[in-house]
Amino acid sequence: MNTTENTDADWLFEITPKNKFFSLNLKEVWQYRDLLMLFVKRDVVTVYKQTILGPLWYLIQPLFTSITFTIIFNTVAGIDTGSTPPFLFNLAGITVWNYFTACLNDTSDTFKKNAAIFGKVYFPRVIMPISIVISNLLKFGIQFLIFIAFYIFYYLNGAPISLNGTVLFFPLLVALMGILGLGLGMFISSLVTKYRDFSYLIGFGVQLLMYLSAVMYPMALMNEKMPDYAWLVQYNPLAYIIEASRYMLLNVGQISVFGLIYTVSITIIVFFVGVLIFNKTEKSFIDTV
Repeated sequence: MNTTENTDADWLFEITPKNKFFSLNLKEVWQYRDLLMLFVKRDVVTVYKQTILGPLWYLIQPLFTSITFTIIFNTVAGIDTGSTPPFLFNLAGITVWNYFTACLNDTSDTFKKNAAIFGKVYFPRVIMPISIVISNLLKFGIQFLIFIAFYIFYYLNGAPISLNGTVLFFPLLVALMGILGLGLGMFISSLVTKYRDFSYLIGFGVQLLMYLSAVMYPMALMNEKMPDYAWLVQYNPLAYIIEASRYMLLNVGQISVFGLIYTVSITIIVFFVGVLIFNKTEKSFIDTV
């Protein structure tokens, strides 16, 4: 055997620790695109495979949440949504909010849930959180179809609702929400490998964050009723996405240009930090998870 020839041979793939300060490995992700699609299929199919209602849970959750919010916040608490039907107002906010929470919750356990796979087979680890964001996009599409169905129902029954011309930019808001959830989720997943408390706090934190994201009320109401605490909402980038979504879909409220610029800036920073910490953690997480 000629050892010199083996030493000098050109390898198709070479697996080495990542030394770059920031890297998404998009070229390598593209090479593993079939695996990415398999993970997406797994996330969509297996979650409700052994349930009676199956994918109907995608529809039940936002509908029951919207009904609950309508009863508690609009009927009991008397929050006014103007000429927009309260149920449709809440459904619009919840549909968009659910996409963010799904991305955040699922990616925050990336290392913990997939430790067995990561420890046996090599593939770009970033594929796992990316597949979660894509699969949740499909779930969001199903829930958004429900919103469209109720939108048409209310419109045909004479409700004074209309689309705003800026609705063409709505997919950008959804993408922004997904990227923010991805970045924050990767950051938290890296912390969970060492500090397990974060996995217990994330559920409580998301619920608290929902009340500070203007999901069930207009941002203007917070400024009017509780001006001393309005800053909690004004510094929350998610609130501007929810408010802009309702403006585009229902022509209610307003779009804050400054708020969207602020949101994009925060999203870029969170995503950058999330990828940076994720890449650093994947080198040694198997020893601590």
